[in-house]
Amino acid sequence: MPRNLDLAALRSFVTVADVGGVTRAAGFLNLTQSAVSMQIKRLEDSLGQSLFSRAARKLALSAEGEQLLSYGRRMLALNDEVLSRFGSGVYEGEVRLGVPHDVVYPAIPGILKRLAQAYPRVRVNLVSSFTLLLKDGFARGEFDVIVTTEERPDPAAEVLSSRGLVWVGAPDGAIWLRRPLRLGFKDTCIFRPIATAALDAADIPWEMATGGESEQAVEATVAADLAVTVRMEGTLPDGTAPVAAETALPALGRTSLCLYRGGARRDEVIDTLIAELRCAYRA
Repeated sequence: MPRNLDLAALRSFVTVADVGGVTRAAGFLNLTQSAVSMQIKRLEDSLGQSLFSRAARKLALSAEGEQLLSYGRRMLALNDEVLSRFGSGVYEGEVRLGVPHDVVYPAIPGILKRLAQAYPRVRVNLVSSFTLLLKDGFARGEFDVIVTTEERPDPAAEVLSSRGLVWVGAPDGAIWLRRPLRLGFKDTCIFRPIATAALDAADIPWEMATGGESEQAVEATVAADLAVTVRMEGTLPDGTAPVAAETALPALGRTSLCLYRGGARRDEVIDTLIAELRCAYRA
């Protein structure tokens, strides 16, 4: 007698593997944590295999789980494609998402991939810019959803998390010792006035080492130990590192990661995108 895999349980397994934990997976799937755990246990029982190694404190895939993950992704992709093409609830059109450059990675690529698999007829257009421009565009109706980084969120914002701001330089760099302190920022970077105000209050002279709107130029200058910049904790560019805490540079406070949702479009696609962003950026 042929047996059938439980696709709901398989989806829970794949989601736990992708997001790194049962709690976060429950948020993505709109299920309780216990329901996700029960589905994975049911899947393990049906296969007669342990899919996760539970010896370590961190949840990790077993060898059998690694094998199933590849099959599971393909099976779910085919399932979702069939339902999208032949089901009555086919979603089409365009979703316009805006995200600041410094928080695109690592979350956004995975979110876009999962949306494309679940809604193959929907085009998701991503704009990466800085918060002030994203908010201006949002006010003009140019975006369905935006993520922002800002000190004082608007009343309409959904604050996802609060993160500390840190000085960032080259690994083992020494440019932070130079006076005037060399700074690397885009002209319109929201962290630029925060940094300069903190330096002015601490009587530390400074000068700009970069100009214009090229994020790549800023990151290259900082990685070359020619300037320091400011980022949120956990969003440092490749080739950079936090400036040592014992340095004489002033504290910068905290900033908020926020979510703004437009009112023009209300459907399952937007709801799914919002759920993904919440799980990715909440503390």
